[in-house]
Amino acid sequence: MTSAQPIIDDGVHADYASDLYRYDTEAQQVARFADIGPEQLAFFHQQGYLVIAEAFSPAQVADAAAAVYDLIDGKQPEFRGVQLEVSAQGQKLTGAARRGAVRKLMNFVDWDERFQPLATDPDLLDVLARLMDDTSVLFQEMALLKPPRGREKPWHQDCAYFNYPLGTTIIGVWIALDHADANNGCLHILPGTHREGPVNHFKRRDWQICDTDVQTKRDVVVPLAPGG
Repeated sequence: MTSAQPIIDDGVHADYASDLYRYDTEAQQVARFADIGPEQLAFFHQQGYLVIAEAFSPAQVADAAAAVYDLIDGKQPEFRGVQLEVSAQGQKLTGAARRGAVRKLMNFVDWDERFQPLATDPDLLDVLARLMDDTSVLFQEMALLKPPRGREKPWHQDCAYFNYPLGTTIIGVWIALDHADANNGCLHILPGTHREGPVNHFKRRDWQICDTDVQTKRDVVVPLAPGG
């Protein structure tokens, strides 16, 4: 079985300053969706994030992870949402080598029913409705695999990538399908900066905030276990 031609990442794998990311402050978290009340909602609007440590079950996570790998392995030959690291350009990779070269998947939820329990989880949708004071609409799906020796994803604001009017409420839901920690590329955030408006982005290693404009002293690292 052959899969559609993968997309090659167009970012630049380059060095960056050693102090561009910090690891000394971890994000606050709650255990489950049921623990989210008015205090947590207010925290989200003030700080711009809300970490739920045990949001999804091991079975849900295992099913979604298996579906990701099935798409990478070409089980859906018409799927065209696989992006490889630039180092894989020109290579014909299969099996473990292909899995190890994938940077991300895009627009995949409708390609496998095993993604639906996460995308349509009632508790998740309820929390989003409370945060937005409106009904949420899923408009993008992205799975970042961050393979070993893959390139950095520089500091950025998500809205810089979207063609939506300023003021549109957009919430990113980041779900760990395996262990994500400071050693393997977990998320970093700058709490509160969402209230300070958009920042100019430049095409350098990626579409990114200029390194010298990043308020690194506010960096908070977000390690997560699978299902967080």
